[in-house]
Amino acid sequence: MLTKIRKFIVTHQKVSSLHLDHMCSCRSRVLLKGLISRVFLGRNYNSLPGIIENDVKSLRSIINPPISKIRNIGIMAHIDAGKTTTTERILYYSGYIRSLGDVDDGDTVTDFMAQERERGITIQSAAVTFDWKGYRVNLIDTPGHVDFTLEVERCLRVLDGAVAVFDASAGVEAQTLTVWRQADKHSVPRICFLNKMDKTGASFNYAIESIREKLKTKPLLLQLPIGEAKAFKGLVDIVTKEKVIWNPVSNSNDGKHFVREPLTEINDPELLKEATEARNALIEQIADLDDEFADLVLGEFIENFDLLPSEKLYPAIRRVTVAQKAVPVLCGSALKNKGIQPLLDAITMYLPSPDERSDEFLERISRLLLPFADQHIEIPSLTAGNIALTVGLKQTSTGDTIVSSKASALAATRRAGKNEGKMDRKNTETGSFLLAGVEIPEPVFFCTIEPPSVAKQPELDRALNCLQREDPSLKVRLDPDSGQTILCGMGELHIEIINDRIKREYGVETFLGPLQIAYRETILNSSRATDTLDRTLGEKRHLVTVELEVRPFVKEKSEVTPIIEYAENIKEELLQEFREAIENGIHSAYLQGPLLGFPVQDVAVTLCSLTLHPGTSTTMVSACVSRCVQKALKKADKQVLEPLMNLEVTVTGDYLSSVLADLAQRRGSIQEIQSRQDNRVVVGSVPLAEMMGYSTVLRTLSSGTATFALELSTYQAMNLQDQNALLNQRRGLA
Repeated sequence: MLTKIRKFIVTHQKVSSLHLDHMCSCRSRVLLKGLISRVFLGRNYNSLPGIIENDVKSLRSIINPPISKIRNIGIMAHIDAGKTTTTERILYYSGYIRSLGDVDDGDTVTDFMAQERERGITIQSAAVTFDWKGYRVNLIDTPGHVDFTLEVERCLRVLDGAVAVFDASAGVEAQTLTVWRQADKHSVPRICFLNKMDKTGASFNYAIESIREKLKTKPLLLQLPIGEAKAFKGLVDIVTKEKVIWNPVSNSNDGKHFVREPLTEINDPELLKEATEARNALIEQIADLDDEFADLVLGEFIENFDLLPSEKLYPAIRRVTVAQKAVPVLCGSALKNKGIQPLLDAITMYLPSPDERSDEFLERISRLLLPFADQHIEIPSLTAGNIALTVGLKQTSTGDTIVSSKASALAATRRAGKNEGKMDRKNTETGSFLLAGVEIPEPVFFCTIEPPSVAKQPELDRALNCLQREDPSLKVRLDPDSGQTILCGMGELHIEIINDRIKREYGVETFLGPLQIAYRETILNSSRATDTLDRTLGEKRHLVTVELEVRPFVKEKSEVTPIIEYAENIKEELLQEFREAIENGIHSAYLQGPLLGFPVQDVAVTLCSLTLHPGTSTTMVSACVSRCVQKALKKADKQVLEPLMNLEVTVTGDYLSSVLADLAQRRGSIQEIQSRQDNRVVVGSVPLAEMMGYSTVLRTLSSGTATFALELSTYQAMNLQDQNALLNQRRGLA
């Protein structure tokens, strides 16, 4: 039987986060983040295990319902849309914390890292488990910053559903598109929550239209806001035609008290008319998407949709949501404590349970911990479909699949290949198999990192090894010339956080070199080279002669993986014995380009001839091939490629001209300028090298009112003038 445990995060305390799938479409998940060295800020937000104080529930009281009443969900959004605030309210109303924390105060449950509390942003995904009206919910709060996109990726691949949170004044933003595409990739059903309905500039209609146009999805309006911005005071439930008002009589503003009242002609004629029209539109929309519901409507309620009971609508909405034909849309204000309880109801009613998702793997595990952000308790067992932690996996890293035996993994791979109608016979015969992993983006920034003394180098290496295991987007390598350790990351903030964690969690003071851009290299024409390696080791002679050709090879999606071809005259017997050595040599040469030592991309290598002395080792073959590739690359015309970023700047009209003038000086290309309420959204692209320190400049230009988002688009060729300037700079001539 195969155990499919997908690891999330491993820390130096050796606490792993895993995902465990159960056979027969019943998934047991052990998925979350490991425990990290914490700086507690004095907030006791949960009672001790087994103790219930002031009516706050204990983790030991968590219910263990059948799998159909389990929900594994993630909260995802653009940065500052209100994910963590929404999660905090969810925990408060479900009874697992006694007071409401605030992101700005640094005392929320899920932002428990010192770096998160200081910056007021989510950096690592955090998991909590709670119950709501007979359902057990395992929730993961994910980051919204582009530097930590991988955190969202590894969460979504193991979740059953997600809540996409939107700023109602901004609608779909840059990172919203990214996380939405990730959810599409993993076929995760979603609910949309239009947050910040109380914010100045909030517009329900604008947000809905942006979802429809930018996300190319069909929003199902289940609620309407009562008022917007400062006038927001509640919402209308379209399904039941009721209004929901918070704090109608209570002096408390914590959002626990609200009332539901049917809309009537006498008290709410306008709201009733609007709700009736919206409900009829909802019924028609669902009927177009669900045949079973269409038959019901056409058969019994075609004359009067008002007669259609809510109990008939709920399952139809659920079917459409689980099938990902449309997304339910709800609204509220997490900060003002409005709209969270109906959101929880929607999570349990419309998002799928683990047994409605199709995975076919089984596992047993020895020690389990139930997570509540940075707290946990040991539990004896875990039923299918749940989330927990496990301890002691020292060699695993994020994305690993853990199996009970190699044979069971091989059998599962064969089943997976059979189910998809294809299977690599060679791989299954040799036991080389690959199950679902995490797609890891390439780093775009790098810098040197050094300990205070040589004696501290082993401690730094240990810290970097641990951090790489939990964060695969972090890359560490040694500079072959200087011997320095090179830290590669997704952005300035990413590297800054890593450096801070090394100091706080591992006690190693480090020094970072200047932040630099991760360029790439390619060639503009074909070239050939021949190389011979002749070595005698002991009494054994190793002789190999290689001739090969390199040429430009541009695909739709650029990548650093080499395209390797073999001439027809290469004997099959040679390839069988030395193919791996040849390809290792080519891969090795690809890592260091001929101009600046950056990785090579979009180059094809053709092995034209290979001559070997009997007994020549594979190591010598690899070395000769690598040297020959480097020789051929140096003979060709060379080109530096720089990372080009998609840029989105949100700025008021008063500062638009200053922002545009600044971007023009940064070699920026403006694609369009959109209107978003009272703001302007500048959409374009700009070389990453021109964006160093841009946040400070933008703050100055806009008096602190503008925001921006960056995302890697592609690598583009530098013009000759910029390339020469870069080469001179790197050679110390400028």
